[in-house]
Amino acid sequence: MVNVVDEKVNQVVESGKRDSDPPGFELPLLLFAGFRSIIDRLHAELAEQGHPDVRPAYGFALQAIGLGGATASEMGRRLGVSKQAAGKTVDKLAQLGYVERADDPADARRKVVRLTGRGIDSLRRSAAIFEELRKDWVGALGEDRVRALETDLRVMAPADGFRLDVAGWFGG
Repeated sequence: MVNVVDEKVNQVVESGKRDSDPPGFELPLLLFAGFRSIIDRLHAELAEQGHPDVRPAYGFALQAIGLGGATASEMGRRLGVSKQAAGKTVDKLAQLGYVERADDPADARRKVVRLTGRGIDSLRRSAAIFEELRKDWVGALGEDRVRALETDLRVMAPADGFRLDVAGWFGG
């Protein structure tokens, strides 16, 4: 019996060798592969720069917390996960030294999650690494093509902006 998934994956690999229009399923796979290559390289570099425990899901969580802090409920909404799942992520990030819980000055019953110096450092390093990775793409494709790609993706992205709920969307 033929494995349909393997057959489709092989078609994607082989499609790069064809002159005809690629099949529709190739576009999301290529976009994901580009995303994954950038994220994998980011995390390899972060590990070398002193942040070996940061995982992609943690990066989204740190972004959801932001410089102003957030409650677990707010994080859950921003990430598209339950308050409990957000709380587990906060527990892990706190254990690793990236965040801390503090009393909410507006409501003593609530706790606010705030980035620590280590959390801010990981985000700053990530931003610098992303700049270098973009330069690599420019070196391979040229500034005009990368800028056109970014412009085209902005046109196709939802008008309501970037969403951080990737982990929740993937069922994580």
